[in-house]
Amino acid sequence: MTIRNLYKTENENSQKKYEKSIESIKKIVNKTQNFEAYPDKKEFVEFFYDLGVFILQMYEFEKLNSLEYFSAHSTLELMEENKSFFSDILPESYDTSWANPTYTVQKLGDNFGQLFSYFYIHTRHYITYAFLHKRFAMAEWNEVFIEAFHLIDNNMPNLEKLKKVITKIDSLYNVKDQQIRLMETYDPDFDYYKNIIENSDLADERYLFRFGCYITENTIRIAKHLHSLPEKKIKNLADFMADAYERGFVASDKDMSKKSTIKLIYPAGFERIIKYLLRALQSKGLKAIVSRVTGATTNKQYPYDHRFDRALYLDEGLVNRIKKNLAKAYELCKDYTDEYSGLIYFETFGEEPFSPKTKKECLKLNEDQQKLVQQIQHIASQITYTYIPREETSFSIISFPTPEIGDKFEEIFDDTYAINMLKNEVYEPIQQKIIDALDTADYAHIKGKGNNETDLKVQLPKISNPEKQTNFVNCTADVNIPLGEVFTTPQLKGTNGILHIKNTYLKGLRFKDLKLTFEDGFVTDYSCLNFDTDEENKKYIEENILFPHKTLPMGEFAIGTNTLAYIVAQKFNILHLLPVLIIEKMGPHFAVGDTCFTFEEDKQVYNPDGKEIIARDNEKTIQRKEDMSKAYTFTHIDITLPYESIGHITAVSKNGTKIDILRDERFVLKGTENLNEPLDEYYK
Repeated sequence: MTIRNLYKTENENSQKKYEKSIESIKKIVNKTQNFEAYPDKKEFVEFFYDLGVFILQMYEFEKLNSLEYFSAHSTLELMEENKSFFSDILPESYDTSWANPTYTVQKLGDNFGQLFSYFYIHTRHYITYAFLHKRFAMAEWNEVFIEAFHLIDNNMPNLEKLKKVITKIDSLYNVKDQQIRLMETYDPDFDYYKNIIENSDLADERYLFRFGCYITENTIRIAKHLHSLPEKKIKNLADFMADAYERGFVASDKDMSKKSTIKLIYPAGFERIIKYLLRALQSKGLKAIVSRVTGATTNKQYPYDHRFDRALYLDEGLVNRIKKNLAKAYELCKDYTDEYSGLIYFETFGEEPFSPKTKKECLKLNEDQQKLVQQIQHIASQITYTYIPREETSFSIISFPTPEIGDKFEEIFDDTYAINMLKNEVYEPIQQKIIDALDTADYAHIKGKGNNETDLKVQLPKISNPEKQTNFVNCTADVNIPLGEVFTTPQLKGTNGILHIKNTYLKGLRFKDLKLTFEDGFVTDYSCLNFDTDEENKKYIEENILFPHKTLPMGEFAIGTNTLAYIVAQKFNILHLLPVLIIEKMGPHFAVGDTCFTFEEDKQVYNPDGKEIIARDNEKTIQRKEDMSKAYTFTHIDITLPYESIGHITAVSKNGTKIDILRDERFVLKGTENLNEPLDEYYK
């Protein structure tokens, strides 16, 4: 059964229940509009009124949702309607939104507040359901709404009973829900977004409002800028991306011809590129599944506040249900996952970095639940990689700016285009010079300069056959665009010292004066200056870097070579706005967490010079041979030290011979001088 047929069947089966539930919700909304009739639980009744109004709004919209509906309305009308869907989570409204745990706790009290805030944000999925015409999903949540209201209407609020009702959909983790989720990812019949891209007049921005995500003036500005670019420029980029994706298979000695589908995730506004990319991928025998179109950012504090909502229902029972039901769902989708080749992902940059507020009202995971999270990560990964083996798939990521970056958006966009299109044949031989020098080393010594306290010794694996083996990957534009790095898996024992970054952004969060101390490759101490107390700062790092672990290993050491990207960042003063994808090419970087070879350690891979890359395991990942649960952390966070912070990067051999790769912001190794040209040109 295809996803389209599954939607049809599920909608037909639930239609009567759906209509009946809507009638009940209309009565509840009518009943609850008089809050004063419930003096002892007025705030609870107010919650159900507000939520009921929203559900009915989405019910009415789903009935109207059609191509004709969007054609009959102006851009202004559609923008006003779109904003109404998201208005209560936008920063200007969030302080008094049920989505905000602080506000909900103020209104309903502790425990109830967190539960009802969770309830509220989950019913916000109605927006997606209404656009995709998933009435069966709306019917399911309608039943939760009605059942929860009756518990309030007939009695004083009972926390445990309400929790059981409100969390039951997530906590049950049933097979059908997981099957639908997988089919929306891997079934090429899931073509809702793709049809909009292929069949719309992209010069008429009204098509953007059909995606069901948050659309702003900046989204429209992206679409207009891309529409203004020459067709050849757009086509060249699309072809370059399709070629880069294919190169990812070649570089890792994988056979793309066995696969027929590929997943695309991208932000609204980039449809002109995507339209050409669909054709370029089709020419390579790949049918694209546009599984998600992301919208403009609403409010970064909102998802941050709810990152640990699973605390409401996370227990051993859920772990067991995931283990059983996820495997069943994958088995039902095996025909689709067998054809899946991987992912192309677009990310954007330009928004002001986010410094979150910590709130006492937000849910936290206790120690037992943190251990359960690790179990779930392990179980889900094992099941996923059983049906979608890493050694058979690849990916490619590219990044572009959005207008939030400032008045020079178009100029920065064009410079980013140039960075992304840099030629592999220019960088590959230069990077090979760096690899050749590092392959003579016992360890690499990275030292900061000025007020940067970095002083790290990164131990490198021993090469037994220098003629045929290497430690470093010569990385050009394939899985990561733009090109420009050499990377390896450090040996943990002997990797010691301090990594210090004055200002960095990890996972979208700002870290001030971040310091990580490594002993034998693991983080043993950490600090930052985001908050007033050491306790708050350590907690911030624990929750947003280490979680759900107490420590992480150094999984990657790399040297970025893309000095052009660095100069563009300096020229426009946008270094603090760039994504990791670009920043990691602009200096040495160190990833905490898993290696770049996770689940593929036993597959032999080679550089263009024919040497086998042997640094695929470390002392942690090798434990997979005895106990898979001890081998992986299921995280990989890149932390980059910018060129201006570097005193030197030196390859130090066993006999003490030293070869400088970088010194005082310049590449000094013979054969790498061309990398300095953008630096010299900018600073002359």
